[in-house]
This record gives sequence, C-alpha cells and structure tokens, in this order.
Amino acid sequence: MSYSAFFYGTLMHPAILRRVIGHEGSQLEICPAVLLEHTRHKIQRADYPGVVPYSQSQALFRSSGRGDLAPAERTVRGTFVQGLNERDVALLDLFEGDEYVRETVAVHPLGPLTPLASTADHRAPVSSAPGSKSDGVASAGADADAATDAYVVPRTAPELPPLDTLAPAVPAQTYIYAGGLRRLSPELWSYEDFVRESAWKWVGAGSGSGAAVENEEYYAEVDRRRELDGKTLRTAIVDGPGGAGSGAGADVGDGGKTVVTLVSGRA
Repeated sequence: MSYSAFFYGTLMHPAILRRVIGHEGSQLEICPAVLLEHTRHKIQRADYPGVVPYSQSQALFRSSGRGDLAPAERTVRGTFVQGLNERDVALLDLFEGDEYVRETVAVHPLGPLTPLASTADHRAPVSSAPGSKSDGVASAGADADAATDAYVVPRTAPELPPLDTLAPAVPAQTYIYAGGLRRLSPELWSYEDFVRESAWKWVGAGSGSGAAVENEEYYAEVDRRRELDGKTLRTAIVDGPGGAGSGAGADVGDGGKTVVTLVSGRA
C-alpha cells in the first residue's frame, strides 16, 4: 500500500526524512504544498514545531492579544510526499512519538511532483554547529551559508496564490500536535530559522562530520526498530524458581536467566 504525507517541520529537511525512513527515497515524489485552516507553532524548549487546527489555536492567539488571524495567516506551508510504504509510515510514527496524532488532511499542491532524488546532493556536507571548530575555513562566510541553505532547504515554493485559486486539494497523512496548547507559543515556527540555527543538530549523526548531535535520542529507537526489520524482541525467564519458561512475570532470583528471543511480527 502506498501513502502520501504532508510534512511541515523537521521532516521537510530531505536528510532528516531519509534518516528516519532508512533509505534514499528513490521511489518518493515531492512538491511544495499548503494546509489551510491550521497554524504551526513553536513548542516550548524544542526545535521542532507543532501544527493544530486554527479552531483550537484561535484561543491561543486571542489570549496573547494578537486577535484573530486573516485567512492567509491560517495556513501552513510544507511538502507533500507521495510513495511512502507501510514500513516508512511505521518508522515515521515512531519518530513522531506520542506528542502527535497522525490524521488525514486535505492539502493543496503548489507545484508539480518531482522525484526526491532530484533535490540537491544530499551527500554534500551539512553545516556544523555555528561557531564550532568543525566549521572549517571552507564553510565560513556568506557563500558557504548560501550553499548550505541550497542543500538543506527543499525545492522553493512559489508565493502563495490567492486561496480561491489554489489547485484542488489532495488527501495526505500529517502529524497533528497532541501535547496541549499550554506547550505551544503564539509565535509561529519558522523553517528558515530552523535551517539556519538548528538543522546541524539533527543531521550530523551518521554523516561522518563528527559534529555533536543533541537530538540523537529521537533517532535511537527508530534506528533500533529498523535494524530488527519488523521483528519484535520478546523477553522470557528460564531456569528460575518457577522452572524453565516460567515467563517474564517470574521471580528471577536464585540464578534465573533472562533470554531475549527474536520473533516474527510487528509490535
């Protein structure tokens, strides 16, 4: 079964998407898209954003004194990705965790689909931490910054046209923030700021750059599950007081042994 998804935060970054799904995405197609009547917010003490329906965030804006947003402000720009398989989606679910709920939404494409492989060379170096020694002379200066941005920023979307002239909506899976409005800021999240200030934290791992990666914990469980290839670890107690195969609930005293076995099927 093939899935389509709308990404609006860190997963817009091609290197992060490839890292999470564990392959190059040769079967994927991508285009810029927009989601209406939703807003994208900064999450307290986090680099990644949360999107919620405007019917929920409206109270947040009003309480902050900003008032109601115009229709064009109640939009979320992102990327529409087509061709994901069930394993991709399972890994994406794991990556997003229980802060988000995957829902079907209607998004409007802002351009033609193009192969993900046609984005800028993802093997190019990713910028190191700002000011770190690993930046090197070659990555210093405006020219290097522009080259880095050209690599990490997805294909540029055109200016948002009048809403009544948008292309017909298509269904897509997306991750709606479920952590509650109390953790959201009325300040809208900027992908451009993320690329400039924080992307190096997310994509340094596994790249051979040696950069310190603060968000490796978000990948750890995804990587482990991928390595199991859809199998589940099952733990049992043997040779314990209850006898061999006494089960995980047995008292493990008296030299009981814990045996971990690999069984078929997904958790």
